[in-house]
Amino acid sequence: MGLGKWVCLIFILHVFLALPISSNREGLAQNSVDFLDYAREPEISEWMIGIRRRIHENPELGFEEFETSELIRTELDKMNIPYKFPVAVTGVVGFIGTGKPPFVALRADMDALALQEGVEWEHKSKIPGKMHACGHDAHVAMLLGAAKMLQKHRDDLQGTIVLVFQPAEEGGGGAKKMLETGMLKNVEAIFGLHVSHHVPAGLVASRAGPILAACGFFDAVISGKGGHAALPQHSIDPILAASNVIVSLQQLVSREADPLDSQVVTVGKFKGGGAFNVIPDSVTIGGTFRAFSKESFLRLKQRIEEVITLQVGVHRCNATVQFIDPFYPVTANDKDLHKHFQNVARDMVGAQNIMDMPPRMGAEDFSFFAEAIPGYFFFLGMKNETKGHPEPSHSPYYTVNEDSLPYGAALHSSLATRYLLEYQKSIPTWPKKSLHDEL
Repeated sequence: MGLGKWVCLIFILHVFLALPISSNREGLAQNSVDFLDYAREPEISEWMIGIRRRIHENPELGFEEFETSELIRTELDKMNIPYKFPVAVTGVVGFIGTGKPPFVALRADMDALALQEGVEWEHKSKIPGKMHACGHDAHVAMLLGAAKMLQKHRDDLQGTIVLVFQPAEEGGGGAKKMLETGMLKNVEAIFGLHVSHHVPAGLVASRAGPILAACGFFDAVISGKGGHAALPQHSIDPILAASNVIVSLQQLVSREADPLDSQVVTVGKFKGGGAFNVIPDSVTIGGTFRAFSKESFLRLKQRIEEVITLQVGVHRCNATVQFIDPFYPVTANDKDLHKHFQNVARDMVGAQNIMDMPPRMGAEDFSFFAEAIPGYFFFLGMKNETKGHPEPSHSPYYTVNEDSLPYGAALHSSLATRYLLEYQKSIPTWPKKSLHDEL
C-alpha cells in the first residue's frame, strides 16, 4: 500500500472510528468540519458522482422511479442499512441509529422531468423525452453519500436518522402521499435541500419563515358556438371570451391584492381553433396561481373561478373550471431549525458563506412535510461561472456542478447528528420492539 493510501486510511480511522460524535460546542463544530473533509475524500465524493451519473442516464418520471428506487435499495443493502419499501409506490425510507426516539429525517426527491436532454456528454439521458433537469439525481446521490458516512457513526447516534427517498416531487405530490402512509408520524424534524445555480458553489442560502410560495393549477373550458369567421353574428365566440378572461385575471393581483402580499396569477395555456376562418366551439385555458399565505391563496382560488365563470357570461359563453390536486402549501422554515441550520453551516462553511434567501414564487412539495412536521429547506450553491454560464432548472441544457456534492452530503450528516445531540427530549420508556417500529 502506498504512502498516500496509508495517510487516507489513517485519516478516516481517526475521524470516524477513534472519535465518537462529540456533544460539546467545540466538538460539534469539529464534527461539521470532519464530515466535510470526509465527504471530499474519493471514497465518498467519487462514489457520489458515479451514483448521480447512473441515475442521470436513466431518468424516471413521478411514481415511475422503479430503477432509481432499486438502485437506492441496493446501495442501502450494501451498507447494511434497514429500510421500508414500497412507500407511496416507489419511495424508500431507511433508518440509521438506535431505532428509538428522537427521530430526525433527511429527504431527497427522485423523479425526473419530461424533457429531451440537449446536453451532449458521456452520461446523457438514455431515455428519450426524459431528463433530470432539476437536480434530483444529485439530491439522491448526496443523501446516499450522507447515509454512507452516517452508518459509520451508527453506534454513536443518540436516536434515529430517517432517510426519506421521495417519489413524484414534480407535480405529483409525492411528499403528501408519503405522509399519508404514516411512515413519518413520529419524526420530530425534517431537513431538505435543493441545488441552485443562483447561489455560488461553496455557499448555502435559506431563511426563517416562508421561503417558497403555495401553488395551485387550474384548467377552464370556455364553450360558445362555432361558425364561419366571416359571419361572427351567427356564432358565440369563445376566443373573445377567453381573451377577456385572461385580462381580467391579471387584475386580481394588480387591483385586489395587497401590494405587500406577493401573489401571482399566470395563464400559460391557451388552446382553441385550428383554422384561420373558423370560430371554434370551445377554448381551453390553464394556468397557475401562487401566494405566501393560506388566506391569500384560497382567496385567489375563489376569485379565479368567479372571474372565469362570470366574465364568460358577459360574452354569452359558459365555462367549467377545474383545479388540479394537490395544492402545494407554502414552504415555511421552522425558526428554531433555522438557528440550528445557521450554527451547523457556520461551523462547516463559515458565516460569510451563508446567504439570506429572499422568498421566491417557486413551489416545492417539501412544503407538505414542513406543514406536518417542523421542517427546514435550504439551497446548496452550484454556481461556478468558470465552467460556463449555468442554465436554469427545467432547461434541456441544465447541468449539475458535481463539486457541490460533498457539501450536500456533509450538511445532511451534520444537521441530523447535531440535531439528535442538541434537541434531546425527555423520552418515556418504550416497550421493546423491532428496529424503528415506532415509525
